[in-house]
Amino acid sequence: MVDVLDNKRAATKFRVLVEIADRQPAVSQGEIADAVGVTSQAVSEYIRELVEEGLVDKEARSRYRVTKEGVDWIFQQASDVRRFADHVTEDVLGSMQEDAAFATDAVESGQRVSLSIEAGLLRATPGDEGPATGVATTDADAGEVVGVTGFTGIIDLEPGEVTVFQVSPIRSGHPEGSTELAQAAAGADLVVAAGVEAVATLRRSGEEADVTFAAGEVAVDAARRGLDVVVVTTTDLGGRVTDALRDAGLSYEVDDV
Repeated sequence: MVDVLDNKRAATKFRVLVEIADRQPAVSQGEIADAVGVTSQAVSEYIRELVEEGLVDKEARSRYRVTKEGVDWIFQQASDVRRFADHVTEDVLGSMQEDAAFATDAVESGQRVSLSIEAGLLRATPGDEGPATGVATTDADAGEVVGVTGFTGIIDLEPGEVTVFQVSPIRSGHPEGSTELAQAAAGADLVVAAGVEAVATLRRSGEEADVTFAAGEVAVDAARRGLDVVVVTTTDLGGRVTDALRDAGLSYEVDDV
């Protein structure tokens, strides 16, 4: 267990130090007491302890600053708490949550299933051969929806390819079609457009967009599910799309129409 979760005193000490860091240098012990939920006398005792440990410097009456050692301690405790929270949400609760999948064959409740993703959707196959498995919570015939819980392992899935086509905004002229865009869109699993000009360019190329909003977020989610994505965007909106892809750690190509 991390230090600040070992006992109430350690947790309160951490919170007091964080409040000092947030309010420094003019520190009101009464405000900290209200924020943390203890008495002003208790805050005074905690501050005295923090000063003695070298985590806080007292500059004058009611004026304090967190030392470098204090900042390092806050970072360490916060990192430990974050790791513990990740363990709870991902390992503990993640294995308890229930999700839905399409059964590839008849499944009975309580049966172990192997999990995979096809066309961006979760599939459950009777057996435990896959790198990712779960336990069926409902009965289902092939093609029906089955509940799955008790997830273990990681689904082996390669991210899809993303190609971003940039088109000029209307002020630079009316949208024109593109043979290259038409071929790419026809071969993609998902076509996303950002901007009216992008939709018009697709139509002039003989294709239609599957999605016309939140282009960056949709492209990221689809590529993570293994889908190949074509994004058509105006140059004005292109940065939002590529920023989302870059932040998600996904590779992409950019072409101009």
